Amino acid sequence: MELRFETRRSDSPWVDTVWTCTSEQVTTMTSVAGVRCGLVFWEQAGQAYAGITGPETRTGTAPVPVGATFTGIEFAVGISLRAVPTSALVDGGIGLPDTTRRTFRLDGARWETPGPDDAEALVESLVRAGIVVRDRLVAEVLRGHRPAVSGRTVERRFRAATGLTRGAVRQIERARTAAQLLAVGDPAADVVAKLDYFDEPHLARALRSYVGRTVRQLREGAGGAIALDLGPDQRLTS
Repeated sequence: MELRFETRRSDSPWVDTVWTCTSEQVTTMTSVAGVRCGLVFWEQAGQAYAGITGPETRTGTAPVPVGATFTGIEFAVGISLRAVPTSALVDGGIGLPDTTRRTFRLDGARWETPGPDDAEALVESLVRAGIVVRDRLVAEVLRGHRPAVSGRTVERRFRAATGLTRGAVRQIERARTAAQLLAVGDPAADVVAKLDYFDEPHLARALRSYVGRTVRQLREGAGGAIALDLGPDQRLTS
């Protein structure tokens, strides 16, 4: 039983990563907390589907369509869709109607379904159409700038754009990074120091809440299928 994830970083300011996934005889996987919205396209038994994905605040168990092939686009933090408030996507998502193998419908228009190499071109088209948007203040905050508004205003705008608080974004991103470091062999003590956890129990609690794995499971590639690319040696999970 296998779930194969492959992920590449994007050089687009609108896109964080583009990923593909294939499943063989896998019916469930561990979902992992994440801070980004995105688009996902998949085929199963000759039928095409598309959806909008949202931030996830915790780990859990998610169903996997057997024999499906996926292409996903994760937007950069703070990028959102004009027609769907990000808050409505937290810990959930929305299926898109009237999807075919060639096209899908979004925000009242029909678009070509992308492959992994077409993801950035699709997003640029959506940006030009005003469908994919970003809050410039949030973008400044993410770059480390301090805008000339109150902290309360920053937090309100940040939550509106991302669906999450700044603290939640930091905690989730840190746990995902910790999981990837542990999966490629970094000692837990080094990860604690590198990512500013208080101690190893603090790291273990974060992994349990946001990744659904222990340090040992991440080292050994154990625990079943997981919705996270943990590196070339752990893309196959059974």
